[in-house]
Amino acid sequence: MALLILSFPFAAADWLTFAHDPQRSGWAFEENTLTSENVSKLTLRWKTKLDNNSYSLSALTSPVVADKVSTAAGTKTVVYVAGVTGTVFALAADTGEQLWRHTFKNFVESKKNVYVFQGTFLCPNGITATPVIDKTTNTLYVIGPDGMLYGLDLGSGLVRYGPVQFVAPFSKNWSLSLTDGKIYTTLSQGCGNGFSGFYSIDVRDRHHPMIQEGLLSDTNTAGIWGRGGPVIGTNGRVYGGTGDGVFDPSAGDYSNTVVAASLSDLQIADYFLPPNWAYLNRNDFDLGSASPVFFGWRNRNLLAHGAKEGVIYLMDADSLGGKDHQTVLYTSPRLGNDRAVCCEGLGIWGGLSTSRDAAGDTWLYVPMGGPAAAAAPRFPLTNGDISKGSIMAFRVVPDVKTGNPKLEPAWISGNFWQPEPVVIANGIVFALSTGENAVQKGGEANRFKNTRSAVLRALDARTGKELFNSGETMTTWVHFSGLAVVDGRIFAVDHDSNVYSFGLPPNASEPQKGPTAAGR
Repeated sequence: MALLILSFPFAAADWLTFAHDPQRSGWAFEENTLTSENVSKLTLRWKTKLDNNSYSLSALTSPVVADKVSTAAGTKTVVYVAGVTGTVFALAADTGEQLWRHTFKNFVESKKNVYVFQGTFLCPNGITATPVIDKTTNTLYVIGPDGMLYGLDLGSGLVRYGPVQFVAPFSKNWSLSLTDGKIYTTLSQGCGNGFSGFYSIDVRDRHHPMIQEGLLSDTNTAGIWGRGGPVIGTNGRVYGGTGDGVFDPSAGDYSNTVVAASLSDLQIADYFLPPNWAYLNRNDFDLGSASPVFFGWRNRNLLAHGAKEGVIYLMDADSLGGKDHQTVLYTSPRLGNDRAVCCEGLGIWGGLSTSRDAAGDTWLYVPMGGPAAAAAPRFPLTNGDISKGSIMAFRVVPDVKTGNPKLEPAWISGNFWQPEPVVIANGIVFALSTGENAVQKGGEANRFKNTRSAVLRALDARTGKELFNSGETMTTWVHFSGLAVVDGRIFAVDHDSNVYSFGLPPNASEPQKGPTAAGR
């Protein structure tokens, strides 16, 4: 059986990178404290307001977590978030107490006139990439607003690595990933005049940082702006879905493709160009609005991806589009966005998630903005009317004729207000209803109107039945975020720079043994 996720040496109380692992699965396979029987007892354990000013839609990065960290207050499990304006915060996971903070000094000045979108929500001139933790060196790696890479000591916040100029100052870079001593990120939107593509830096020798760039365009097109950033497979490749623009491989432009590069040198290794790419480009349905997910299935490496159009592709991760670069293993019908509009949060944004259950079945979970499409398949289990969005769940099963994977609809959730990528833990799907206004028409000011507070919800992973709802606990909405699930606690952030910890009340339940990860 193919490996699903194995890139990090995970411990029970670690969440080292966005979406849990370099493959961006969202699957907390170590979790066994929370169960479908006790998750309804979740309560707000703490809420900490941080000294961070939001800028436009941005506030805090998604949380990452490390356990057994030696701090001035003793050995702790620590939650880390970075504020858009340039400060990293470390909080005690049990109490929310701030253990340390580190504010970066910018060595260059941002200029709004460098680029038409500079200083807007597309280019906020701040920290945009979720940091990554290296437990082997007790280091938190962060890209500062001016593109410098820093390595901060997990326990004290002192600089242990850098600063090294990694990417363009005030560029739009996305969630960091770490594998084999290299940090990876992606760039998009042309912010800071940074070219779109994959970027890596070898951090094993602090005195000889080796930086590589795998550019996908000579302009601001072909950006990889799915919030998972680089999606790293176990096959020596890194993947991403790219934004609108010209498609011309001979000129090095890979717009509107799912692209793979070699981890060793970031050379383009493969790509998939959708047959309707001209339609996607014309309607601003670029593949960059979400991150793909890499996973193993029946001794095969697969990559699943979906974006604004509301269509999902299942690809052979070792041969994305086949010999003609346009043939995948499976293409779904349109699952959402019947209105066929680009900029109202309809379709798939953020990223897909995957897990394997105790029976060995592989699941794919899809956050869908807006109602289900008329052509969407019938879901055997439904959980209420949908207007703003939903979580769709599919089993990955073999086609009886070809043996290739296909998606079998399993359930669809009740109504979500602009859902985020989900996290799966011990038979439970945790999902955030963000409450944000995703309609871009009318400018940034309108994005702050008609919002509502974010809501954390827990769903049964096999049926979609709601098991927990945080109600009005969270203060405000959130844009482009994510969850972390660690040792019976769920961590989230909002636009008011609050960090939340949800967990079971004291003595609510004894930790129980959960299902093991098949194929580990």
